[in-house]
Amino acid sequence: MSNPLIIAYTESDLIGKMIFLSLLFLSMISWTILIQKTLAFRLIKSKGHNLIRQFNAIKNQPLSLDLKTESHPFSEIYQHLKEQTLLLLRKNQAGFQKDKPVILSTSDIDLIHSSLSNTIGYHTKSLESYLYILSTVVTLGPFLGLLGTVWGILTTFAAMSTRDSGQTSEAILSGLAMALGTTILGLLVAIPALIAYNYLKNSSRELQMDMQDFASKALGTIEVHYRKVEIT
Repeated sequence: MSNPLIIAYTESDLIGKMIFLSLLFLSMISWTILIQKTLAFRLIKSKGHNLIRQFNAIKNQPLSLDLKTESHPFSEIYQHLKEQTLLLLRKNQAGFQKDKPVILSTSDIDLIHSSLSNTIGYHTKSLESYLYILSTVVTLGPFLGLLGTVWGILTTFAAMSTRDSGQTSEAILSGLAMALGTTILGLLVAIPALIAYNYLKNSSRELQMDMQDFASKALGTIEVHYRKVEIT
């Protein structure tokens, strides 16, 4: 049994075929973004969990990890934290005697926290890149389907005004098939795109929370080791 959508496509005119192909193109884009983002998010989450386990194992030396060869949001957050901490420790070392440990002030901790927030914000934007395309497909898909519906009905009424009953019947059926086919295809494009958008948006928020949690724990560990104890 032939697919009704394929029949509707083959029997449609040039404009109808363009609408069908446009909807198929949007569908391919949606599925490509979904697959690529899903694989990327899973990889980042896996590497993030591995880094957290490594960091928990060296809490007594929180700045001892060397992750320059790795490139993912969690490793870059740690590298940024490490670089900022070492920079402030070197600056503060000038004001202390050599036999005394170097410490971080409250303002130093706040500066590192602010810098980490900017880094997490940057990676969050990177995670959510191209998601706007999915939201565009969600809106555009049904409208293209509606355009095909209106065009199909228009061609049907135009065919009804002709005198040749045989050609009229064939043109009417072709117009109705195109109208219904583009409507269905528009929904078939928009619904998965909507699901994909919500899924990826939620996955991005979860990764953002994981990054914030890791940054807070890492900064807290460094604060315990290097922050000045203020005695009141």
